Amino acid sequence: MTQVLLIYPYFKPRHDRSSFRFPPLGLGYLASSLKSCGYQPQLLDCTFLDREEAWQKARESKADVVGIYSMVSMLEDSLTFARLMRDRCDLLVAGGPLPSCSPATFLHDFDLVVVGEGEQTILDIVNAYESGLEFSSIEGLEYLHQGVAIQTPKRELQLDLDRIPFPARELFQNQEYIDHGKRRFGHSATTIMTTRGCPFSCEFCSNAVFGATYRERSPGNVLNEVEEALALGYDRIHFADDVFTLNRKRMMQICEEIQARKMEFKWECLARVDSIDEATTNAMKKAGCDRIFFGIESGDESILKLMNKRILLDQARRAVEAARGAGLKTGAFFILCYPGETDETVLKTIRFATSLPLDYLSFTMPYPLPGTRLSERIKSKVVSDWKGQSSPLSDHSLIFESEFSEAKMRFAILKGQIQFAFGKRPDSPLYLAKKPFEMITDILFKVIK
Repeated sequence: MTQVLLIYPYFKPRHDRSSFRFPPLGLGYLASSLKSCGYQPQLLDCTFLDREEAWQKARESKADVVGIYSMVSMLEDSLTFARLMRDRCDLLVAGGPLPSCSPATFLHDFDLVVVGEGEQTILDIVNAYESGLEFSSIEGLEYLHQGVAIQTPKRELQLDLDRIPFPARELFQNQEYIDHGKRRFGHSATTIMTTRGCPFSCEFCSNAVFGATYRERSPGNVLNEVEEALALGYDRIHFADDVFTLNRKRMMQICEEIQARKMEFKWECLARVDSIDEATTNAMKKAGCDRIFFGIESGDESILKLMNKRILLDQARRAVEAARGAGLKTGAFFILCYPGETDETVLKTIRFATSLPLDYLSFTMPYPLPGTRLSERIKSKVVSDWKGQSSPLSDHSLIFESEFSEAKMRFAILKGQIQFAFGKRPDSPLYLAKKPFEMITDILFKVIK
């Protein structure tokens, strides 16, 4: 039987600031799809390995077909693995967010590039490989044939998500993730995705794999997977949906089902500020939710419109306050120095973000992901490809010509983080320093070029 190796080429950054470190759910879905047809795939997760160790494991796999996951931050490692395995396997397959939105990037190092959801595509690829059939009959692929890029018809999305087998969690490095979580945070979390896609179209957001659709799993199906994940030793679930709270009725049904099953576990999710109110946050709290994250992104209405966020600042404040009022911890994400901003809009965002009752606050510089409307808008200004994390303040470096220098962006991020820290505890002496610090750094930010 064909031997398949799936590689998740994530290596811990030099400055590891992320609170989110989870098993590769997407590859787990591919593995379960293969297992449902009798295959025994291997999964190489590099999260807790150094590169030499990971390369050695890949070389020793003796796989016939090697599938390598990629997103923007993993591009170089994905290509390195492909070149390493070129003469050690028969078929190299690229998949994930970046191959789906930028297939051309992978055509010269891979035999096949999967575009979109891959559960059925990986099965079709392996079947074609075994049977000696042409790949041209498989939907959702791009590849080179005699130097010409061939794009097969788009694969239709699976509408009934309950029919997709749960991820093959037995292939994950569960104990390593559990130990890591408990050491760093005092608890261990794993991810579950209860919906696919997002019906909104924020300018900076990529939806290359799931498209601009929104598909749901039934509450019972979701909680069956929760029980399976908790049985592995995790004590917390991170619902990885783009917007877990989008369908209020379904979200309330999940909360009710958790209580009906007498399940006791902590969970967290990402929500839009226009999908949350007092009733929903109270129901979530009763069902075990203890933390909720909001993608607010800006503290200026004109920039929110530019981003096509389709939210209002009043909605953002009410949502955060409703969550806090229900006893939930709150987190929010903001982008500073977005293309089209001014000094004043950046400072307004910092002031707004640090005025919210948040437990966690993330500031990042903008990044034009391939395939996004933002990328299209500023494509003439892009001067380099992705550069990995170069400082503790940001996950990446500036890759386009901006009204703000990279130094100014990093100053804004640091200013926001310190301002937030000063304001978190009104009983602390640092609280008194918040306003003077804000005034002084406002001036410095405007002076920096």
